[in-house]
Amino acid sequence: MSSRSSRRRRKQVGIAGAAAGVVAAGLATAFAVERALVRRSVNAPGDQYLDEPFGDQQFDREMTVTAADGTNLHVEIVEPAAPTGEPTIVFVHGFALDMGTFYFQRKEFAERADHRLVFYDQPGHGRSSKLKSGNYDIAGLGKSLAAVLDATVPEGRIILVGHSMGGMTIMAFAEQYPEWFGDRVTGVALISTSARLFDRAKLAVPSLVARASAPFFPLWGRAANLGGGAIDRARVASSDLAWLLTRRYGFGDPKPSPSLVSFVEGMNSKTSAETLTKYLNTLYSHNRYPALSALRGVPVLVVVGTRDYLTPVIHSEEILKHLPDARYIKVENSGHVVMLEKADEVNAALMSFVERLS
Repeated sequence: MSSRSSRRRRKQVGIAGAAAGVVAAGLATAFAVERALVRRSVNAPGDQYLDEPFGDQQFDREMTVTAADGTNLHVEIVEPAAPTGEPTIVFVHGFALDMGTFYFQRKEFAERADHRLVFYDQPGHGRSSKLKSGNYDIAGLGKSLAAVLDATVPEGRIILVGHSMGGMTIMAFAEQYPEWFGDRVTGVALISTSARLFDRAKLAVPSLVARASAPFFPLWGRAANLGGGAIDRARVASSDLAWLLTRRYGFGDPKPSPSLVSFVEGMNSKTSAETLTKYLNTLYSHNRYPALSALRGVPVLVVVGTRDYLTPVIHSEEILKHLPDARYIKVENSGHVVMLEKADEVNAALMSFVERLS
């Protein structure tokens, strides 16, 4: 190698090294800022839920239901103080969450002790098992709901409550089993959900909120090939960023309860990368407007936060075009997890809706 070539090579290496140093310094600064923001937020005074015992809640019975696709679904049932003849309320949670989504609704209805309550973890979420092969699809989730209803509410009236993907699950169930609506299913509450396909760019957000690392975003469709372990390690490394993004994209209030943010982020983080990747295609292709026709024969409540980034108000308004008689409630200054962020308002709406059906 000539002396000129050698000098050019050393110069290139020096520039590359300097650039790498700048990038490393930038990343170090970014992570330091993230951690400082999280620490400051978590330790902020006046957290209304600082002493709230989030986590496992009271139940009278638990069971495992095997869905049509072979997944084992974890189910918990809360019984009323005495038989009342009132409808059983079945709660269906959304993507990257678990039955804890309905923490405050479970607490409120259990204290009243006048309705039988059923909660379950969707396939691949919470304490339910994962799909052994292939990808999840919304139609399959409708069949999973059917399996839960067959096992837990073999007779009597039912009110279905679904949040986000849980609402889509109810729509898929209605599409496949319209005969249930009217005599058995006598009411449906759809919270922060949509009857049409998701925006791919926005759906990338819950993937990150679920503690995925930003470099994997363009690869989510092929992420399973990278190996779940590698992705999950990256998720742990970005935990502080995930907390901040959970706050930003899950909530409407710019300063929500840090304890509540941590509770939601905790549910996100327990959802494996494998489960996330197996759900994305079905969420990208979701279109259930025809299914809404099955809901026209029963009372419907539609609830959405005015600052919901993932399923914005327009999605609920589109549902109302197909269900013009539905009761519609917009909750001001609330995001996607409206039933947690504005629990009192959502509980009041649900209580009023359920009482009208009693």
